[in-house]
Amino acid sequence: MEEHRERVVSIVDDDESVRRSVGNLLSSVGLVVAVFDSAESFLRSGLLDSTGCLVVDLQMPGMDGFGLLAHLRKTGMQIPAVILTAYGDDSALQRAMRAGAVAFLDKPFVSAELIGAVRSALRRG
Repeated sequence: MEEHRERVVSIVDDDESVRRSVGNLLSSVGLVVAVFDSAESFLRSGLLDSTGCLVVDLQMPGMDGFGLLAHLRKTGMQIPAVILTAYGDDSALQRAMRAGAVAFLDKPFVSAELIGAVRSALRRG
């Protein structure tokens, strides 16, 4: 498990309260986190290579979560992603899984489910 602690969990969500709560939750279980208010700020961060898991909101201004996953895939980056959304449906779930998501969680999410999904993603990364 120690090797996973060195990998960053990058949280990308335009909602500050979500970024803070997810960041605090994952930090409380010993994970290293970085938070970003947009897909673009994540892409500019220089943390792509050290990110072992991406926790991303689907609906954001500018590049949305699907756009971010598509961009990463096009550039050859294989970062396991956990999708958070307040607007989930079967179509979005299927699209997210095709885009490389390892989990799709509705907001509000259950803390234990998010922690489990992130740990699973880190094992894949």
